[in-house]
This record gives sequence, C-alpha cells and structure tokens, in this order.
Amino acid sequence: MRKILMSITVLAASVSALAQSPETFKPYRQTALRMPSVPLVVSDPYFSIWSPYDKLTDGETRHWTDDEKPLEGLLRVDGKVYRFMGAKEKTLLESIVPMATEEPWAGLYTRTTPSDGWEKPDFDAKGWKEGKAAWGSDGLPAVNTRWSATNSDLFVRRTVDIKAADLQEDLYLVYSHDDVFEIFINGTKVATTGETWREGVKLHLDGELKGLLKPGKNVIAAHCHNTTGGAYTDFGVFKNVALNNENVITAQQKSVSVLATNTYYTFACGPVELDVVFTAPMLINDYDLLSSPVNYISYQVRSVDNKVHDVQFYLGASTFLAVNKTNQPTISSTVINKGVKYLKTGTIEQPILAKTGDGICIDWGYFYLPNINGEVCLDSDNDIKASFFSDGTLPQGKTEIVNRKPSTSPTLAYVHDFGKVAQASSYALLGYDEIEDIEYFYNRYKGYWAHNGSVTIFDQFDKLNRAYSGIMERCRAFDKMIYDDGVAAGNVKYAEILSGSYRHVIAAHKLFEDKDGNLLFFSKENNSNGCVNTVDLTYPEAPLFLAYNPELQKAMMTSIFDYSLSGRWTKPFAAHDLGQYPRANNQVYGGDMPLEEAGNMITLAAMLTKIDGNTTYVNKYWDILKTWADYLVENGQDPANQLCTDDFAGHWAHNANLSIKAIMGVAGFAEMARIKGDAATADKYLKTAKDMAVKWEQTARDGDHYRLAFDRENTWSQKYNMVWDKLWNLNLFPSNVMQKEIKYYLGKQNKYGLPLDCRKDYTKNDWIMWTAAMSHDNKTFLKFVDPLWKYMNETESRVPTSDWYDTKTGLMVGFKARSVIGGFWMKVFADKLANANGSK
Repeated sequence: MRKILMSITVLAASVSALAQSPETFKPYRQTALRMPSVPLVVSDPYFSIWSPYDKLTDGETRHWTDDEKPLEGLLRVDGKVYRFMGAKEKTLLESIVPMATEEPWAGLYTRTTPSDGWEKPDFDAKGWKEGKAAWGSDGLPAVNTRWSATNSDLFVRRTVDIKAADLQEDLYLVYSHDDVFEIFINGTKVATTGETWREGVKLHLDGELKGLLKPGKNVIAAHCHNTTGGAYTDFGVFKNVALNNENVITAQQKSVSVLATNTYYTFACGPVELDVVFTAPMLINDYDLLSSPVNYISYQVRSVDNKVHDVQFYLGASTFLAVNKTNQPTISSTVINKGVKYLKTGTIEQPILAKTGDGICIDWGYFYLPNINGEVCLDSDNDIKASFFSDGTLPQGKTEIVNRKPSTSPTLAYVHDFGKVAQASSYALLGYDEIEDIEYFYNRYKGYWAHNGSVTIFDQFDKLNRAYSGIMERCRAFDKMIYDDGVAAGNVKYAEILSGSYRHVIAAHKLFEDKDGNLLFFSKENNSNGCVNTVDLTYPEAPLFLAYNPELQKAMMTSIFDYSLSGRWTKPFAAHDLGQYPRANNQVYGGDMPLEEAGNMITLAAMLTKIDGNTTYVNKYWDILKTWADYLVENGQDPANQLCTDDFAGHWAHNANLSIKAIMGVAGFAEMARIKGDAATADKYLKTAKDMAVKWEQTARDGDHYRLAFDRENTWSQKYNMVWDKLWNLNLFPSNVMQKEIKYYLGKQNKYGLPLDCRKDYTKNDWIMWTAAMSHDNKTFLKFVDPLWKYMNETESRVPTSDWYDTKTGLMVGFKARSVIGGFWMKVFADKLANANGSK
C-alpha cells in the first residue's frame, strides 16, 4: 500500500539552469478564496511573515503573533514611485510620552471600579494609588507594578505634558494590553478592543483625534480587564520621524492567488503591471527544501502600452525581523561571501534558545538579504528613500550600524534596476539563520538543511540561487498536485482551502536530525501554550502527512516513543508534549491526557503500520504500545473526568468521543499485531474493541443521534474519532451509527460550520473536516466544506487561519497559525487509502 500511496506524490528532484520561465508568474489556478491572512515569507514558527489584509498595501506585514515584521515594496516607473507592499505611511516612532519599555513612568491606578467620569481630566482620583508602568504579570516586558488576577480590572490615569510644537508632529498613540482594553484622551474614548492581547498597537492621531490633545497638561486614561492568564497595560505618545513622500502612489492590486507553495500578486503601476510571487519551496519529500530558511520573491514588469519604461524594483526589510521586542538593540552589517554581498541584522544580545513559550518572536540568529540579481544597501530609511525617490539608486550606505532605539532603526534595502524595458523579470532571495534552532534532550541542533553544520547559510543561498528555475518548476508541480487532489476529493472550494493551508501547516514545524540519525519534525503549539511536539497536535494534523509523506508523521512520533523508551517518562500512557518550543527536554504541560495521547499514538502507529505493510517502525516500541493499549482497555470504555484535546470546552466525565478514541486505539493495536503475525494477540484485542463498541452504541444512543457524555441526555458532539473505523473497514460500530450522526450534524450547522458540541456555538475546523470525511458520499461531504470556505473567506479575524472560532459570528475564539489544520486533508487521505486498497 505504501508504494502506491507514495508513488502519487514523488516529484522529480532534478533542477535545471533554465532561464526564468513565464510560467513562474502564472498560478496553476486563480483562487477566489480570500485567506484570513496571506503567507508571504515562511519557514518555521519564527521566520514567518504574513499579510493579514485584503490588499498587500493595506498595512505592515506581520508575524503570526501580530508583531510587525515590515517588508516594503516599491516600484519606480519613469520617475514615479508606486507602493505595492507595506503600510501607506512608513512609521519610525520617537517617543514624546515614553512607554515603560523606555522608562518606568508613573501613573495613578485602582483595581476597583471607580465612579462615572473617571477618565475625564477633572476627575478627583482621591484614594487611587501611584504606581510605575507597566502593570502586568511577572515575566512580561518592563512590568513594575504587578497585576495578574483572573477576572480583574485595572484603571489607570496618566497626566502628560504636550508642547505646542509636539502638536505639529505626525502623532501616534501606542498601547499594549492583555486582555480587554479601552483608552481615552482627555475623556474621549479613542480605542477599544475585544478579548485579545497585543503589544505596540499604533493609533494614528490625525484630524479629530489629534484635536483631543492640547498644549500643556493632558490626561490619558485606560481600563483593562484581565479574563485569565497574563495581564498587561502600558501606553505612550510618539511622533513619526520617517520620511514619507506624499507623491508615492499606491499600486492597484488586481489579483491575489494563494497556492500550496506560492502566493501570486499582480499590481497596476501606471503604464506597467507588476507580478510578484512569494515562494517558500516546502516540497514535502525534499527535506533540504522543506526545512530551508531561504525564500524567493520573484518579480516581473510588463508594459501595458507597448512602450518601454525606465523601471526600478525596491525591496526593503526592517531590523524588526530579527527581534522579539522592537526596543531590543540591534547590530546590522554587510558581509561578503564568495563575491556575494549580504546585508545582515540581529540583536546585539543574541540569547540563543533562551526564550521559550508562546507568543514570542526570535531574537537570536540573523536575517540576511543578498545582492543576488540586484544591489543592496544598509543605511537609515530616510537616506535610502531620498536616493531611491530621486533617481532609483541606493546611497553608498554603511558597513555596520549599531542601533539602540526603534526610531533610528536602519533599513536593509535591495534594488533591481531594469533600465528601459517593455517586459523583464528577476528574483530576490531572503533568509534567516537561527544559528541553533532547537534543543532536544539537552542537545542543540540546527535545522535539517544545515546537515549538522556542514552547510552554511551562505551555501544555502548559493544552492537555492543556482537551482531557482528547477525549484520553481517543482513548486508549481506540487501546487498542481495539492490543488488537483482537492478537486478530486471534493471541489474547487475544497482545493482552495487546502492550497491556502499548506504553508501554514508546514511553517508551524522544525525539521532536524538528532545525534542518532533520527529524522524529527517538531510542531510548535502556536497561540496555545507554546508546547513543542504536542501529541494532540500531531494527531489532528496527521492526514496531510499520511497522504503525502508518512515518514514525516513518524518524525513527529519517534521522540514521544523514545521519551518512554528512555525511562524518563514512566506513566502507562503517552506524554502530552516534550517541553516549550524551542526546548524539547521534558513534558511541561500541567496535566496529563491519558486516554487522549495513548489513543492518538496507537491509532497513528497502526495507520503507519498499515501503510508500510510491516511493523518495522513499531517493533522497537512494542512493549510500550501494549502498555498503552492495556490502559485503553482498562480505562477507555467509560472515561473518568480527565483532560482531552478538547479540554477548553470543559471537562466532562463519560466522554463518548474520548471512548471512541480508546476503542480505535485498542483496535489499532490489534491491527498491528495481525501485521506482526501474532494472530492470537490480534484476535484478543480486536474482540475487546468490538465488545467495547457494542457497549458504546448501547450507552451513547439518544434517539436520532449519540450523546456527548454517556450520562447526559439530549446532548451531542462531533464523533470525529470514529473516522478510523471507516478507513480501516473494521465495522466495529453498526453501519448506521456514522450516518445517523452525519444526518444529525447537518441539522446543527450554523453559517460558518458545525459546532464542536452542544455546549457552545464555537467549533474546531480540523475536527469538522475529520467528521465530514465520515460522510457516505461527496455531496454530503461538501455540505461541511462550504461553511468552512465561507468562514475563511469572510472572517473578520485576520490571522493565519484560526482553528477555534464561533460558527455564528465567524470570529476567532482562540488559537491561530496552528498545525492542526493539516486535518483538512482527511478526505484526500481517505480517498488515497481507499484507492490503494482497491488496487490490491
């Protein structure tokens, strides 16, 4: 079976030195799906740049955390400058009223709800305390007054002095908050948020907003409500000192299409059209490219009036790409390697692998921009722009810049001067060397691409430059495969969902090889708790890897097996995680998920064994698997009140879906035993699984559907774990159970999809696609696909697709940029598996 499955996916590994093909700039298919956030430059959880807008010119490019990681794109045509990427107005902010990250300012605060008018300048704040900013939880930036209580409020008043000359500046109010936040200037509310946490939000004080300030004393007041977890409040006023040429024209975006490895944009820039393609060459069977920290940006100009035009292409990168917080001092320099000039930037501190957890950006290693196909320059943004606006060239620049203030942050610039052309194209490369990428069982490793340090970042740039044409051809072929498989398994909408999700999934991982030669592929639990290699991410994302490269599925599981095999994890079920990214040394999650993780690991191991047609992979771990299977037998029929992957929805004992997971795990062990040649063990555990399934059907039955919990009448939940019974053709559950559930679910769908269960309107879209794959025909399956496409196309939560959202409002509840949406491929995998079985 494995040979049949894998033969579909193998792409030619040859590279060519052909000239840039016109096909480079034409997507395999134009896509209509408006992604919640568009992948631009992505490699791993740290080097990850997105555009959360309809248009690439609607704002700054960002990391998935929402931190600004500015890339700027300009095209100069016959002396006129068009902006095709980045915010309309460049911001280099210098403080007038500093935030706590610059100096610990004093303010009045209270944690009890004050009387009306507390935000007004003339309010008598008698009884309020004086404190130093920032207010918040331990460990957050510049916290000087601790505040972290769950479900608590903070009210702050800050009196600031504004000079008349300040009011002539281009002003911004900047604030950081966690969670619900509102802020006032002299009694007028100027911003309010929902339940979210963001750092360095910039509010442009133009027009009426600037008019709220006056020369002399002003009061800025803020209210923050902490729901749970971290808490934070800080704010200040800044002036923009960037050079902004009001004559820069916003390019007209004509189209955007997002395919598996490429994002295609086309812009109208006066008498020429500009095509820009962002490529992350993440070919799933080429580990050097899958792990590569280098991406391409290809660009083409085409005259639309049959005349030649004088054209210069500009790409600018900020030092913010290499920091966790914008106030971190950086050092930027030029480096020459084998005749190629590289611009390089990183923090002065270089705290390699020092920070762990969620919601952080990398602040070690270096971002690189080479002069391949163009010229590069390191200098102040204002000096670079003055030169480019004037004649399309770059200034001489500096060889090194040490910078300690965000407002004086230099720019790394690249310019390609086409000269006078009617049509021409080229490409730039940009990349990030993390120096050390991950720690696993107290050993530190670089990404797979570096081959234990024998390949340098300069070697990698050189390799991808020389292989550009061949790699782009292979990426286009891969895009075609992902899209066509989606159409075959569903329809165009399903194909667009998959195409737009592929880089999202891959970029949430780090691929490397350990000292024993094991291939390891670790996820980061983005926007959850930052855990590394979490088993209940490995499980939902599995369909993508089972369909196209099962070796990567093993690479997510081997370390969990070895954790138990080493004796460091001794419990009779699988660990939840291996630590907090990027340090994978031991489980850090506060509670175990016994049935969840044991069931996940055994089920996936069984699927891998069936694909391989042998037990070679699992033989080493056989005793561990048996221990876990026995735990499922003993505890899985009627689960106690224990954690599971859906624990955010509440902990209920007697969870019917968790029981199915245990049953399928027991059956999976039986399947492995049969392939191993141990018929007696196989028969024993399969009989147990069947007996458990019969009892499950009797105790979960609730009229026209099955319950969320065995002891709760009139409840329901998605039974996505039952899909394995269909995939394996075991018929553990009566044939009508699955279709009874599917029919019931169709009556429970909302505008944006099927809720997770009866308790809330929110859902998990990875589980929706698992559930949908249980449908008996394609027509029914597509009834689940349409609302998911609609959610992704319409949600106002502009983040890399959230997997946890409200099915009525389409708004994110939590979680974003997580690898679990690899589960969208369950129908593709099911079809490939069925075809492989049918061909035997």
